[in-house]
Amino acid sequence: QVRLVESGGGSVQAGGSLRLSCAASGSTYRMGWFRQAPGQEREELARIYSSDGSTRYADSVKGGCTISQDNAKMTVYLHMNNLKPEDTAMYYCAAETVAGSGYDSWGSWGQGTQVTVSS
Repeated sequence: QVRLVESGGGSVQAGGSLRLSCAASGSTYRMGWFRQAPGQEREELARIYSSDGSTRYADSVKGGCTISQDNAKMTVYLHMNNLKPEDTAMYYCAAETVAGSGYDSWGSWGQGTQVTVSS
């Protein structure tokens, strides 16, 4: 288990970009980004495996997001381009520290960072 601290959220006009950051207190097996809008289920956006940088994106992302990592800083990023009002949500970082854990296993969660996209 690690502590996760998200940052980089805020308000942005439609069409703008944001880069979210998630700093971990220790090494991880994989890290991911999720979002949840009010009244909606939590949605996984992307994940990245710390050892080799391999990634997986949700079909719904449609190329609008890029996840990356800086292992020296134990930080992952989610760069979002061409943001739309529908992207408004609380964005959460998650991590799994145990290698080989179940695909949907996430042992650590950040506090979330709000992204609001206005038209």
